Amino acid sequence: MHDLYRVIALSVALPAAAGAALADPPAPPAAAKPKQIVIISFDSARDIPQWKRSRALAQRTGAHFTYFLSCVFLLSPETRGEYTAPGKTAGKSNIGFAASRQEVAGRLEQIGLAASEGHDIASHACGHFDGKDWTKADWLKEFASFEHILENAYTINGITSEPKGWRDFARHAVVGFRAPYLSTGKGLYEALEAAGYAFDASGVSKGPALPPTIDGITRFSLPQIPEGPKSRLVIAMDYNLYVRHSGGFERPSKAGEFADRTYQAFRAAFDAQYQGKRIPLELGFHFTLMNDGAYWNALERFAGEVCVKADVECISFRDYVERQNAGRKQATVGG
Repeated sequence: MHDLYRVIALSVALPAAAGAALADPPAPPAAAKPKQIVIISFDSARDIPQWKRSRALAQRTGAHFTYFLSCVFLLSPETRGEYTAPGKTAGKSNIGFAASRQEVAGRLEQIGLAASEGHDIASHACGHFDGKDWTKADWLKEFASFEHILENAYTINGITSEPKGWRDFARHAVVGFRAPYLSTGKGLYEALEAAGYAFDASGVSKGPALPPTIDGITRFSLPQIPEGPKSRLVIAMDYNLYVRHSGGFERPSKAGEFADRTYQAFRAAFDAQYQGKRIPLELGFHFTLMNDGAYWNALERFAGEVCVKADVECISFRDYVERQNAGRKQATVGG
């Protein structure tokens, strides 16, 4: 009888064990989402108080920014003749020049501090001319002016405090470009490749888009994002919002409303990617405080919320390109 119980018990246990063996294995854990990348940049990079304000924002949030520098702001009224734009006489600029040698010195100091803190110093050309019809040779001339003025800014302006390593920095650190007015053409891209740039950030896309790499140059695009009560698309840049909100004229009495609208648009664009495919989100700004600083106020609110998240990184264009290039090299070696 005891042996019978053993046989019955075994006959019951075997199917159960077989069933367990044949059951589907546990599903693998879902792949972790990549970190959400946000790329914040500033065009022209003129006013020294805004240099300081942006660097302070970076220190509070852990962000790294890209500063697209216009080289005419490294020339004083006395040294403006160092710059000659394609097709122009010497000393001409659409955006003026620095007010004084002292101002140039202060700006050079801010550039050096920003670079030492890990920020990306890039080119916005020099005189802010529309180069859509410029030839490759025209653009190479403009790039050469930028490089010469940045490298020799201390000497050109008679500033004696040139830091050690400045010229090496000026020759090698600038690897990116954004065209004035976001105005591009065939000649620009031929010149960028010839000049050895790594990225261009002059494009516009309908919504955030992954940047393609063409002829060795990664091409970024500022996205059009929904904004306002009717969710109409607008380029995610402060100037475009300024024109949308007030026709390009100052309306300081509505600065609070404009700041909130801007923040809401930025946050909605961020949340769509954060909860979705996590395509990098690009936002563009200037150092001009339009509509009583509405857009900078929105930026500080936005960055203060998202850049500090554990699964978000606010990085520069250069950082992004370096990571992509490192990933490609690793895949090639591993393959």
